[in-house]
Amino acid sequence: MKYNKNIRAWLIAGCVLIFFQIIIGGITRITGSGLSITKWEIVTGTLPPLSEEEWIKEFELYKGTPQYKKINDGMGMSQFKFIYFWEYFHRLWARLMGLIFIIPFFFFLKKKWLDKAILKHLGIVLLCASLAAVFGWIMVASGLIERPWVNAYKLSLHLGIALLTLATLLWLNFSVFTDKDNLIRSSALSRSARIFFVLLIVQMFFGAVVSGMRAALYFPSWPDMNGELFPSILLDSSVWTLKGIIDYDKDALMPALIHVLHRNWAYFVLAYSVYHIYKLYKANTGIRYIRTNIVLFVLLILQALLGILTLLYTDNTIPVFLGVMHQAIAIFIFSLALYNIFIFRKPIISIDE
Repeated sequence: MKYNKNIRAWLIAGCVLIFFQIIIGGITRITGSGLSITKWEIVTGTLPPLSEEEWIKEFELYKGTPQYKKINDGMGMSQFKFIYFWEYFHRLWARLMGLIFIIPFFFFLKKKWLDKAILKHLGIVLLCASLAAVFGWIMVASGLIERPWVNAYKLSLHLGIALLTLATLLWLNFSVFTDKDNLIRSSALSRSARIFFVLLIVQMFFGAVVSGMRAALYFPSWPDMNGELFPSILLDSSVWTLKGIIDYDKDALMPALIHVLHRNWAYFVLAYSVYHIYKLYKANTGIRYIRTNIVLFVLLILQALLGILTLLYTDNTIPVFLGVMHQAIAIFIFSLALYNIFIFRKPIISIDE
């Protein structure tokens, strides 16, 4: 079925909105703003505090959190308003996405512009988005009781669900905008694209945990890790306990481990991207797909440089711009890797392998 320009624009807008929601979430995380709003109010929480009395009330609620008591004790109202803004903006953007999706959806449905295939796919997108919202609150709640930050593992899962939401909507966009004549039949390339995507997902998970643990504060150096190529704490068997893994902020064990994994896994991702480009060249897929994957490789190099710069410029605080750019480039790489899977998945055109 051919979809009109209104539906196409709507689907593109959805991807753009999700992209910025993830970016805003990254800023919220790096600035430590995620725990500034202590309640989950879907309707009444749409408006921020509008009077000085309301601001004082919100600030007093925040003062009861572990983050304020352990990290931000003595914070002034202006500083509180800054972190409140980013968490509020993150939640407001989510509400905006809901409105932009729901209102046109019912209009298109009334016009009978949506067939069963797209409705089924949109249902999956809606389910994923709802899970991301619910788990976002579960994540925030994890930092309102004992820990002064949101739980890193829950943060990683929250980001994973957000990426799944983006992936389902991207896949729908690929289906709508890609001419079937451009799809390629190649089991070898399909397998290669999927392997690269799995390697990338693992790397993004490691990156999310690094962010969640604020691990850059522990090892702000490269290529060494505070003067060591391999942190000595990882060789100390006495710290390898379940409690140490769960309570990762008690010592440097888990930050050290996740650094080692994230840094070294990046080399595997880079190397495999070169191998994938070589396979495309050998398979005679055409310059179009080779160029796409060269762009992907360049983005991987840029991503690595941003990660290194983020470490080197970390000094008690993580540089917001570099950290956010590191996350933004990761989303572009994720999107191109998913596009590879889409292009090579259907048996439309046979090529020599």
